[in-house]
Amino acid sequence: MGVSLLLVANPRHLATRELRQLTAFLRDDYHDLDVRLQLIDPGQNPELLELHKLVATPALVKLSPPPRQVFTGITMLSQVRSWLPRWGQMERLNSLAMPIIPSPVEDGRDSPRALELEDQLLVLRQENETLIARLQFQERQLRMVAHDLRTPMTTTSLALQSFKRGQISNGELLDILGRRLHEMEQLSTDLLEVGSTRWEALFNPQRLSLSQVCADVLLELEKMWSGRNLAVQTDIPSDLPDVFADSRRMRQVLLNLLENAFKFTPDGGHVKLSLMHRTSQWLQVSICDDGPGIPVDEQERIFQDQVRLSQTSWKTAGFGVGLSVCRRVVEVHTGKIW
Repeated sequence: MGVSLLLVANPRHLATRELRQLTAFLRDDYHDLDVRLQLIDPGQNPELLELHKLVATPALVKLSPPPRQVFTGITMLSQVRSWLPRWGQMERLNSLAMPIIPSPVEDGRDSPRALELEDQLLVLRQENETLIARLQFQERQLRMVAHDLRTPMTTTSLALQSFKRGQISNGELLDILGRRLHEMEQLSTDLLEVGSTRWEALFNPQRLSLSQVCADVLLELEKMWSGRNLAVQTDIPSDLPDVFADSRRMRQVLLNLLENAFKFTPDGGHVKLSLMHRTSQWLQVSICDDGPGIPVDEQERIFQDQVRLSQTSWKTAGFGVGLSVCRRVVEVHTGKIW
């Protein structure tokens, strides 16, 4: 009968060393078990995420024989290595047409009942790991929404200050307040979906001009750099093609990155935003500034959840989730950030 497995992973995941090793192991003939492996791209088959209740990808699902099992995380290969002998043993036991009479064993650990209990215990442990992963996912979403709420609130506060000083008209104020309230309404919807929706479902990709998104973000953050003698430069070609992405999430990433650039650039410094058409499939966005920079050994760690560098944490308040959110947004769009 063998074992039927479903590996849910996008092409970028499949290119990683961990998944290459996993697929090579499962396709190898040396283990005494017929393993049928099917590869599915969640981007092409999103309904499978709901069907198998997957909260994260990549994931390996054992479809048959029952019980169904789900493996996730970087330890998938070691988990499967430990389970394959048990699957083979249970297959041999199930294939026998006569009652199984266990051989006398001093401690009884190799009896069919003991093996069944051991398997049930491992399934419970795995379900516990899945539950922990779901809770961690919900916690990340809550931190993301809490972080994102700061942007429309800060912009609203700046608009009110500008209105009191007579720098903007009543109509401009109402327009800003209306747009910021709409943003907070969208964020409240995200908050309500925490725990009932996977991360990818919070995205609504559509055709958009990334150049226009950049221009809108620079205008929105004008209060952060005007009056500080900052030289803001842009290099955005006029013939850039449109992209297929979530407009709100792209704006979220650019707001985070440009806000950091303006925040840490000293008065009189330079901030440059450039867009480049790298290939027929990719656009590259670059943001450079005169800030203190990030040490080489910290450049990977800063994209982790709740990480703030000691040299900057005393200057600014926050949740330490901005760059981790940026990475998640970019990776859902199958891009890279560094």
